[in-house]
Amino acid sequence: MDLYLGIDYGTSGARGVVIDEQGKIQTEVRYSGQKLEAPHWKSTLWSLLAEIPEPLRREIRAIAINGTSSTVLLCDGAGEPVAAPLLYNDGRGAVVLEQLKKVAPPNHTVLSATSSLAKLLWMSQQSFFSEARYFLHQADWLAFLLHGKLGISDYHNALKLGYDVEALEYPEWLEKLEIPIQLPTVLAPGTPIREIRPDIASQFGLQKDCLVCAGTTDSIAAFIASGAESPGEAVTSLGSTLVLKLLSHTRIEDARYGIYSHRFGDLWLTGGASNTGGAVLREFFNNAELASLSQEIDPATASNLDYYPLLKAGDRFPINDPNLPPRLTPRPAAPREFLHGLLESMARIEARGYELLQNLGANQVTRVYTAGGGATNSTWNAIRQRHLKVPVVASENTEAAYGTALLAKAKASNHKNAKKFT
Repeated sequence: MDLYLGIDYGTSGARGVVIDEQGKIQTEVRYSGQKLEAPHWKSTLWSLLAEIPEPLRREIRAIAINGTSSTVLLCDGAGEPVAAPLLYNDGRGAVVLEQLKKVAPPNHTVLSATSSLAKLLWMSQQSFFSEARYFLHQADWLAFLLHGKLGISDYHNALKLGYDVEALEYPEWLEKLEIPIQLPTVLAPGTPIREIRPDIASQFGLQKDCLVCAGTTDSIAAFIASGAESPGEAVTSLGSTLVLKLLSHTRIEDARYGIYSHRFGDLWLTGGASNTGGAVLREFFNNAELASLSQEIDPATASNLDYYPLLKAGDRFPINDPNLPPRLTPRPAAPREFLHGLLESMARIEARGYELLQNLGANQVTRVYTAGGGATNSTWNAIRQRHLKVPVVASENTEAAYGTALLAKAKASNHKNAKKFT
């Protein structure tokens, strides 16, 4: 039996899903920590592999990994990080935006304080940069641990590095920055890179010819898992953050609003990511409180509270402002009313995001699939449908790891005898 493993590294944990040729889930494993810190990325990967039942491990033909978009790190020639990674929402790149604006095209997706390129430019001005040889995204580095070849990425992760996903090359303007670092070689997501390292295969009882494939980002993996496939269909990921993806015939790029488009076959996944979302909810409520208080809310009645729920200053979409202040007052005495205000305000931000995409030329939204932990909150979904005014449905599968497994299966099945990337 041929099996395929997809691994999802989110902001609050990691998951693995093994599927068969028909896409049926054979097992699911997960890292149970409350938060997945960078020092634990490697140990978590080994733990996830070890949790997969041994008989299934022996049948895995291909592995792909997704990571959070624009979570990046520098490493030396041996693949060891030379400094702490910068996470998806790290805004210290704001100090180099004026420098970037001198070379990047107007309103390019890299012109954001949290873009991969802004982070790289900031890193290049730090003392530890002299120790670095490679710049990698989270998914790139984790895959390297499995296949052993440094400097490989995919064009979903590389978009915010400035990679031209239409021409499939780095643009000439990027060279003007003269950053002395090895930029990743960019492959199509899911492309087999090479066979798994022999020592890893031996340690975990994997096939020696198990392929490690180029990955993707967590939100695109969630889109693949959702079942959405037609222009006008969208996926909202309600995880730690709020991520919108709309399948469109038209590519939309506008850094003023934090909007960018990923290549998706002959179509485009256009959207953006807001720092509002589940992380804000968990700051004030535990899971049991969220479940019980949500049941007390009438989703048909609008809250009169107008918040912009953030944990700290700064958002990326639909308002792209690294200094945007959180707005969480007034706070009513009743927890139920406070939660209602938070859910209502997040739904308003989501609706504003989709409205903006459509105003800029993307396909009209016809249906919104929901992925992520928030997908199970029926009250929140009903509030969202009231604002979005289109059907809001649960994704066929809400796990980004499942979408990543589908990606590995599709590419590996088409490359059974593919030459290894060397």
